[in-house]
Amino acid sequence: MRGGNVDNTDRRALQEAKALLENPGLAARLVNVVGRPIEQGLKYLPARVRDEISAVTRKALLGSLKVALSTVNDAPGWQSSRLTNKIGVAAAGGVGGFFGMPGLAVELPVSTTIMMRAIATIAREHGEDTGSPATRMACLEVFALGGRSEADDGTETGYYAVRGAMAKVVGDAVAFLTREGATLAGRQAPVVLRLVARVAQRFSIQVTEKAAAQALPVVSAASAAAINVVFINHFQDMATGHFTVRRLERKYGAETVKEIYSVLPARAV
Repeated sequence: MRGGNVDNTDRRALQEAKALLENPGLAARLVNVVGRPIEQGLKYLPARVRDEISAVTRKALLGSLKVALSTVNDAPGWQSSRLTNKIGVAAAGGVGGFFGMPGLAVELPVSTTIMMRAIATIAREHGEDTGSPATRMACLEVFALGGRSEADDGTETGYYAVRGAMAKVVGDAVAFLTREGATLAGRQAPVVLRLVARVAQRFSIQVTEKAAAQALPVVSAASAAAINVVFINHFQDMATGHFTVRRLERKYGAETVKEIYSVLPARAV
């Protein structure tokens, strides 16, 4: 097997990445906070909110894309710590929880932008060039990981399956931004908007889970803040797994890493 030349340290890192990427369990983590199944929260979630979540999610992603295209760069001091990010998201979640479901439209764009900064920080920690359109779109791609799309056919749920399904739209967006420059105008380019729409399909599933958890009668503003911390932890885990895989692909080649990944157990032993 070509993966025989991968050293043990990197093989362990890939195993840890797979354990994160293939066992996200956001709903299960939320249950640990609210103490009851998320499905119960759906009946407290107004139909109007459920109908609007996709639109709110897309708006939030467009806002975070502004961060990816402009403020995420190599200038000293741009990055914030993971703890700072968690505090910011917790505060946003507490406000959203206090105002109830109408606060989602205000809170989610704030939380998503903070999470984008956290994801970009993780990318840089793994040796990514945060000035590169490819890295910036990879940061956006993290929001599509660890959750299913309602359009999934049952074969697009694993990490590499999701990357494969999104490869063309990601590649088209990267090519456009490379050619035209990663400017704010790129946010309105049809090819970039198509990528945002594809990511939003998956991200909205997890936003719905979060909203359902916050809709439960037992949830206070403090619990809503805790739910948002779980939310950012989930996507930081996805980012850690994603950028670990990308780092190893740069070192050993994409096919070699994919081959080893495919035979590793889904959970670390």
